[in-house]
Amino acid sequence: MSFVTSKALSRRTLLRGLGASLALPYLDAMVPAFGGVGLRAAGRLPHRFQTFYVPNGMAMQYWTPKGQGRTFELSPILEPLAAYREKMIVLSGLRANWNYIHAGASGSFLTGTPRGGRNEVEIIADVSMDQILAKQFAKETQVASLELSMDAPANAGACTGNLSCAYTHTISWKSETQPLPMEYNPRSVFEKLFGDSGSTNRSAREARLKQHRSILDAVHAKIAGLQRELGPHDQQRISEYTDSIRDVERRIQRAEEQRELELPTMEQPQGVPPIFEDHLQLMFDLQLLAFQSDLTRVISFMISKEQSARPYPQIGVPEAHHPLSHHGDAPELIERMSKINRYHTELFAKYVGRLAATPEGDGTLLDHTTILYGSGISNSNAHAGDNLPLMLVGGGAGRLRSGQHLVYKDEPTMANLLVTLMDKLDVPVERIGGSTGKLPIDTLVGM
Repeated sequence: MSFVTSKALSRRTLLRGLGASLALPYLDAMVPAFGGVGLRAAGRLPHRFQTFYVPNGMAMQYWTPKGQGRTFELSPILEPLAAYREKMIVLSGLRANWNYIHAGASGSFLTGTPRGGRNEVEIIADVSMDQILAKQFAKETQVASLELSMDAPANAGACTGNLSCAYTHTISWKSETQPLPMEYNPRSVFEKLFGDSGSTNRSAREARLKQHRSILDAVHAKIAGLQRELGPHDQQRISEYTDSIRDVERRIQRAEEQRELELPTMEQPQGVPPIFEDHLQLMFDLQLLAFQSDLTRVISFMISKEQSARPYPQIGVPEAHHPLSHHGDAPELIERMSKINRYHTELFAKYVGRLAATPEGDGTLLDHTTILYGSGISNSNAHAGDNLPLMLVGGGAGRLRSGQHLVYKDEPTMANLLVTLMDKLDVPVERIGGSTGKLPIDTLVGM
């Protein structure tokens, strides 16, 4: 039974102590009693947007589903998401706006830009979709957006086609000439969400590492006082939520200790576990907490940068990812490439499962989230920009007609999809990058 009061708890309630602040997850006590207009009653639970970017193209034979509309069959790469088939829209036939090897792949993914720089010092794109949303949603959240990656940022030097590394290392652009660095250190992400000063410089991080009390210790008394005023259901949610935060803190600290033992030099980044899966799990946990506490409603995440050379021996693929993606159309190499692509969707499916298991209002976090998953390259061997591997996952706050495979015959650009998604998120815009209109994603004519 929901616990309601005549004086509802604010959705943006914060617990403060020792310079730290902690936002709360959605609680039943945030709904006014006797039919009052609360978030649930008014249907105004947050609609969140996330991008999950995968690099170096796709083994398209293993990605593309068979069939169209609602009768499609999941492909080998998409099979790990079978439990969420009814919350998926697979999109085939869209083309990139700026198809220039790896720079155009990530550079135009959220910007829809039809052009870019011509050398390593000329950095030009467009404002990315996530940053347009962030500017709007920042009116209601503490953190406008998170830009996250599993790779260290590099916004200087040339990485691809003699163009700046900014293109391959980020998908988020604050302006036409301002690419945003992606944060890969879990410690810094945690501090941005829950820390006391917002500083991520080394001296500030090291000073806070020496503190003997965690953020939860600082607000413990206030949490205890709040719990006495809540119903049993909310008490359990608060307990689970604070346990999750404490567990993330503990594992970040442990990761730093392990990193220090293996690589004690000061040049090594703090808080980044040496094992890929451990690092990824921390980043997923932080993204979940950020959404759950409504600290932000916009997250852009790159599981790897473009041209990533990460090998995957844990799944039987010891070759570096980027060289393997230039497979020369050899079937055995394409099949090996598909194992990496499938592994990425397996890891993504675990994160989707976490969202689906986290209650919010009368549904779950997944119900109130739209996730854009995909790559800015299709056939990696040719750096192809047509028929991009794309899908939408999530309930979309009831705005998505999911469980479909939509195939577009007229090669619309991905920028048109971005414009449509802005409509779905109630932040309409006339254009993004080189868009020429809106993309129909509910149904296609003739289907």
